Amino acid sequence: MELVDEAVDAGARQFMACAELGITTRTLQRWKQPDTPDGDQRPVAERPEPKHKLTPEEKALILETINQPEYASKPPSQIVPILADRGEYIASESSFYRVMREFGEQNHRGRALKPEGKPLSSFCATAMNQGWSWDITYLNGPIKGLYYYLYLILDIFTRDIVGWEVWEDESAEHASHLIRRAVMAQNIRNTLGPLILHSDNGSPMKGATMLATLYELGVTPSRSRPRVSNDNPYSESIFKTCKYRPEFPTKGFSGLEDARNWCLRFVRWYRQEHRHSGIQFITPGQYHSGQAEIILENRRQVYAEARAKNPLRWSRHTRPWILSKEVWLNRPKSFDEDLRQLS
Repeated sequence: MELVDEAVDAGARQFMACAELGITTRTLQRWKQPDTPDGDQRPVAERPEPKHKLTPEEKALILETINQPEYASKPPSQIVPILADRGEYIASESSFYRVMREFGEQNHRGRALKPEGKPLSSFCATAMNQGWSWDITYLNGPIKGLYYYLYLILDIFTRDIVGWEVWEDESAEHASHLIRRAVMAQNIRNTLGPLILHSDNGSPMKGATMLATLYELGVTPSRSRPRVSNDNPYSESIFKTCKYRPEFPTKGFSGLEDARNWCLRFVRWYRQEHRHSGIQFITPGQYHSGQAEIILENRRQVYAEARAKNPLRWSRHTRPWILSKEVWLNRPKSFDEDLRQLS
């Protein structure tokens, strides 16, 4: 009302000011009446009970019916049609469910465990070999329905491939063999804390052989939430990079050796030639081998010299070419909210 009065005092028409605020002039007039309360009265309004509301006797009949041995293992969606076939109608299925919830009669049934929400797996890597992400993807074979499987492990801090294999099947044995080779190749000593290995919930990731290998190597397993594909974004991203290469054989590989040879060429290209956007466009192999800071310092000097030659082409500072000191897997929203409060 104050905004409308201010606009009218400045010379505006009242109905146009109301239209700008999304109200009608009739609403404004009602608000200005002296007997109109200041607050919203809907939460404290007295609402009459619906005339078609179930009576206590009908609720008692519903409870008595669903607790009969005949209906002990049947949901209301089956109980109501059975009663109708017998010429009886008490209430609708939704009313049955409503009464069951009201009296605590709707519980989990069956031998299966009740579904539970899984917490989001989240961790932060500040150096290489602190957090790895791995997964398995399909590679089409020579005929429809025949596949090969690419096992691939990625360091989330440097985006480098630390291990890969191609096999004809998915198994925890192949996965444990690959993990053991990767840990030995990287000569991990756990000086910066335990290595975290993140994966999805596939059977090779949870097999007894795989878990025993992780325990033996001192590796901490981390898994995505069930049926949530984007909980493992680093592996999904590199698989897309792999399958969107121009030379990727979309019609399938001719055999296992053909698939392995192609993946070998892809890994070499990815590690030695691919300038990754997530690590300031240096190759993962350069970052993992410790050459990143030398390359970025050279770029900073090149940009500084270019700015000195043509200062008018630079409105502000040059591109910093700085790598992030922290790489998160599924950074929690609470962390971002805390950062906003601190800033």
